[in-house]
Amino acid sequence: MKKVKVLVLGIMMSSFFASQAQERPMHEVYSMMVFNFVKYVQWPAGDNSQEFVIGVIGNSEIYNTLNTWYGGKSKGAKKYVIKKFASASEVTDCQVVFIDRSKSGEFEAVNTKVKGKGTLIVTDRNGLGTKGSCINFKTVDEKLRFELNQQAIEASNLKVSSALTSMAILI
Repeated sequence: MKKVKVLVLGIMMSSFFASQAQERPMHEVYSMMVFNFVKYVQWPAGDNSQEFVIGVIGNSEIYNTLNTWYGGKSKGAKKYVIKKFASASEVTDCQVVFIDRSKSGEFEAVNTKVKGKGTLIVTDRNGLGTKGSCINFKTVDEKLRFELNQQAIEASNLKVSSALTSMAILI
């Protein structure tokens, strides 16, 4: 029964993302996907902060959309806080960091800075999935998909649900 639920969820999310990509601006699609990734990732226990921080490097439209749609909303006992960073040097404690393709040169510095700290790094540049990004957006047959690097997830002390893994291009 659990496998059936995972399969149904995967089909629903895949068709949702495909239909949304055709009808919505890309910054909204990316924002929805980043937010939905959070639902399928488990962070290490012991974080007593009151905030769940999603950081964005580059792309003001994605930052603005995430902040408008999700900023201040509850995630369990925490509140979503969306932060905009100009570079890796500004990145502070975040549960998620999205690095836009225009700032993909910041990837190595961000990866070094947050390594092992329970941070999900999401990128949007070919090749960054294999270089250690946890999740990397990729266009396949004119459809937005995502790669999931299981080693990077484990190195970040995160756990990903099988539902998310089943929808990903695994690295």
